[in-house]
Amino acid sequence: MRTSEMNLIGWASGLVLVVATIGVLSAAKEGDAAQLKGKRVAILVTDGFEQPEMVEPRKALDGAGAKTVLVAPKSGQVRAWNKTDWGDKFPVDRQLDDVKAEEFDALLLPGGVINPDRLRMNEQAVNFVRAFFAAGKPVAAICHGPWMVVEADAARGRTLTSWPSLKTDIKNAGGTWKDVEVVVDKGLVTSRKPADIPAFNRKMIEEFAAGKPGSRR
Repeated sequence: MRTSEMNLIGWASGLVLVVATIGVLSAAKEGDAAQLKGKRVAILVTDGFEQPEMVEPRKALDGAGAKTVLVAPKSGQVRAWNKTDWGDKFPVDRQLDDVKAEEFDALLLPGGVINPDRLRMNEQAVNFVRAFFAAGKPVAAICHGPWMVVEADAARGRTLTSWPSLKTDIKNAGGTWKDVEVVVDKGLVTSRKPADIPAFNRKMIEEFAAGKPGSRR
């Protein structure tokens, strides 16, 4: 066989390998985007939620194929808190008094000190969160977000993490607190702070994709 023919065969084989690799990567990417296809996720906030703790997990959920819905006690817009000052404004998709937990497959609770402190004083918000736990639906809460888990009396018998200042609240509510980047317990995913978001997002998507703990194989 001539050298030119051998080179041509080698080039063709290399092209086939490249095309096959691109196909595998594309299929993997499409698979990632379909993890949460058909899932509806409520994101409960009010003014003062920590901006990256809503924006980054929401981006991850949307990227995995979920339909995310920003729920707030008021219509119009809610404003984030971004580290040391007020951040951006975000449009509210649904008002709290116009939604039910039955409409959604999972719930995300961003943190920020102001946000959950206001929400836990709102009986409608607490009942909304409680309904997800009562139905056995997966919930993800980060930073100060677990305050809502405590208020809904869903921390009892579970292991959680959170911003360190919530440690005593969680223990008093019958939960076990751990200082780690992410904890998963019976469909509840919790993390401590914005630096934990990558780990939080991974576990959140896994749990939301799996659905109700009681219905899993």
